[in-house]
Amino acid sequence: GNMVEWCLPQDIDLEGVEFKSMASGSHKIQSDFIYFRKGLCFGLACFANMPVESELERGARMKSVGILSPSYTLLYRYMHFLENQVRHQLEMPGHYSHLEAFYDDKKGVLPAGKDTPTSQQPVHWLPSIHRYMYPEMKITHPAGCMSQFIKFFGEQILVLWKFALLRKRILIFSPPPVGVVCYRVYCCCCLANVSLPGLGGTVPESKPFFYVNVADIEMLETEVSYVACTTEKIFEEKRDLYDVYVDNQNVKTYHEHLQPLLKINSADKEKYRRLNDQRQLLMYSQEVGEDCSSCEEDLFILFFMEQNNRIFQTLMEVSASQDKTLTAEHARGMGLDPQGDRSFLMDLLEVYGIDVMLVIDNPCCT
Repeated sequence: GNMVEWCLPQDIDLEGVEFKSMASGSHKIQSDFIYFRKGLCFGLACFANMPVESELERGARMKSVGILSPSYTLLYRYMHFLENQVRHQLEMPGHYSHLEAFYDDKKGVLPAGKDTPTSQQPVHWLPSIHRYMYPEMKITHPAGCMSQFIKFFGEQILVLWKFALLRKRILIFSPPPVGVVCYRVYCCCCLANVSLPGLGGTVPESKPFFYVNVADIEMLETEVSYVACTTEKIFEEKRDLYDVYVDNQNVKTYHEHLQPLLKINSADKEKYRRLNDQRQLLMYSQEVGEDCSSCEEDLFILFFMEQNNRIFQTLMEVSASQDKTLTAEHARGMGLDPQGDRSFLMDLLEVYGIDVMLVIDNPCCT
């Protein structure tokens, strides 16, 4: 099995981290990276696999070098260092001086926040657009990560958007490599951003757990909302651990009352068309020489944030009105399908505790 070979500080509790930092099935690939959660901390590890002529190591030497932090928002800065170090550890096992120096240099950089580990970090390094809206969601990604997410799921991202907004437990399965799947976890969380003040203090936070394995089952049993990924097929059978299971592009749920949310309706198609139109405009502006280095991420996050804000702004206005009646016109004004999104709206009102009466006709009556 896996074992922790070396760590600093030596008194830290790393139980289970040897399985979080090396995805199940990684022996089949040459290299990977992996985001994971350990208690209140987040980790980033880089994995590499090198053939060796050693019977003891069964012909292959596999290692991961990782770091833990109270936040995942700054971890990406050290990806290159970790990639170099795991290669160094494969070629010169037992030489830890670079890692010791790294730890001594960085250990005071991040505050050891206990309560809200993702929101206490300094955000001065973020582009100005990110500062007040979603500092906790910033993570590194390869160029075109959001674009790949949209191309990979297509219209299905509107299904994922609804489940993310309802704070469902979303589990994404994929065989290794798992790094790109960790980015899908991040993108899913981005779908649910809302920037309206004072919304849903009782609503569970959307937690990116990134990579999970069978050692995390006990922890997942207690969670009411999360987005995670795994390489272990056994999870599909454990239906009490998740609400939504994503296998490649196939999004499914075994909860009968959530089944209607799997259907793409006319309003979803219209949103997807608008998103693609905006992306086309962005690509055109880049072609004619305007500098838009991280624009696609901003476009993607702002698109869904504006959509979410419009929904909740309307719902709060209706709940503050005298008759508290939500009509088909309201639904259309929020960019929703009055019939197709009826069950989504009902779930939304329940999850966020919004006192509104839904008077949209049942489709059987039309």
